[in-house]
Amino acid sequence: MKKPKRARAAKAEAGRKTSAGRSQAAPKRPTKRPAKPPRRAAAGDDGAKETLRATIRDLRTKLKEAQRRVAELEAAVDTDFLLEIPNRRGFERELARAVAYMKRYRASGALIVLDVDRLKPINDSFGHAAGDDVLKAIVATLTRQVRASDVVGRLGGDEFALLLWNLSETDAKAKAAAFEQAIDELSFVFRGQHVTAGASAGVALLGAQSDAGRALEEADAAMYVRKAHRRHEPRISLVSS
Repeated sequence: MKKPKRARAAKAEAGRKTSAGRSQAAPKRPTKRPAKPPRRAAAGDDGAKETLRATIRDLRTKLKEAQRRVAELEAAVDTDFLLEIPNRRGFERELARAVAYMKRYRASGALIVLDVDRLKPINDSFGHAAGDDVLKAIVATLTRQVRASDVVGRLGGDEFALLLWNLSETDAKAKAAAFEQAIDELSFVFRGQHVTAGASAGVALLGAQSDAGRALEEADAAMYVRKAHRRHEPRISLVSS
């Protein structure tokens, strides 16, 4: 007995739905992509890196040279060109640092201002080159008589200043007198003539209560008092050889 057409159509429809359901339920296999080959460095990469390194080295060298030059210029600003010791600016800076240290640690010291008594007659009689030789000899003499921690500076012209650590008033005055004597004993020969100079020194004590500017004024005033006491000495000694 044949099935009715309607039944056959329904069965066929059911079969199609079953096949579609199985197709949807079946998991899809991931597509495997081929592995990428490793990237090869371009031929110019190594050359570019080396150029960059060379540029960095060159810049570092120039920076070090610039820093060295800046340090030289800063030192030159604070240094007397002729005598190679601190000028007024450099000495005042050292003095201010010393006073700050003394205030913090309650240390002490002395400031001596020293003026060359007869430099002008030497310059007038024999020229400034002779005066320069006298100044150089005086600086060498002062430097030999101070410690490495002390400071010798040129305030200007024929005036010097010395910063000396850990001295009592008695010791400081004795040191000033020793400086005067050492400079008085210097002898020079210019144009066949023996020449002597001289020096007058004034002292100011330094301590926790000191002010740098006021100390310079006190030592300078004491130096002029001392210079007045020495005016009985000969202006300049000229003895034919």
